Amino acid sequence: MERVDMSKTHMPVLKQDKPKPKTARKIIWILLLLFAALLTILFFRSPVSQVTEIHFTGNTFNTNEQLTKQSGLRIGDQYFSVEPKDVQERLVGLGTIKSAEVVKSFPGEVRIAVTEHPTVAYELSENGELQAILASGTSVPVTASGIAVEKPILTKWDPSDPNKAMLSEVLAEIPNSLTSDISEIMPSPTVSFPDRIKLYTRSKFEVITTVSLLRDKVEYLSQVTEMERPGVITMLEADAYVPFEQEVTEESEEGQ
Repeated sequence: MERVDMSKTHMPVLKQDKPKPKTARKIIWILLLLFAALLTILFFRSPVSQVTEIHFTGNTFNTNEQLTKQSGLRIGDQYFSVEPKDVQERLVGLGTIKSAEVVKSFPGEVRIAVTEHPTVAYELSENGELQAILASGTSVPVTASGIAVEKPILTKWDPSDPNKAMLSEVLAEIPNSLTSDISEIMPSPTVSFPDRIKLYTRSKFEVITTVSLLRDKVEYLSQVTEMERPGVITMLEADAYVPFEQEVTEESEEGQ
């Protein structure tokens, strides 16, 4: 019987199917995406992604609590969802703030530097308290604003009168050196001049002009009050000056 040498017999080799490279890469990418999504969820749920500090500087008319409420910011809000432009617009809408610079510092800190409207005049409230009028037309208690030197007092103005807000803007644009002599401003409208106003100065002059003309006419007012005796100054389409002594004389002559 012939022996068979099994060592020389070729046995069939079973081949394993190797995964295709493309399939392996897809699996790796899916795992990475899942891992990244998990990290993102954990990050946005952690305190690191939240607003933890809110700071205001430059505010005197409003408290930090009032500004925080107006800004819409809250501790615990999502830090990355805070839009500086939206915060600025909300704060400016308060009426006391001219501009606001919002700076975010990671992690969680929001700093807001506000620039307030300047005080341009004063008025007495219905209960007799002195209030400061800002360039925006907004009124604030004097205790919050402090007293500015030599600002006029607005009297007999309706709070809803649009000319009052316009007057506030005009006064803010005029240098203090040209308005320091004005002690009182009151409305005095006519059919021809609906924004007509009457001013009284500390140097004892009576002035008639309009809100729209005041900015251009105020230099003439300053020249007359410095060079002439007290009297009536009219600054409308044409300028005129009549001293009180002459006015009294004319009235006497008319009565004779």
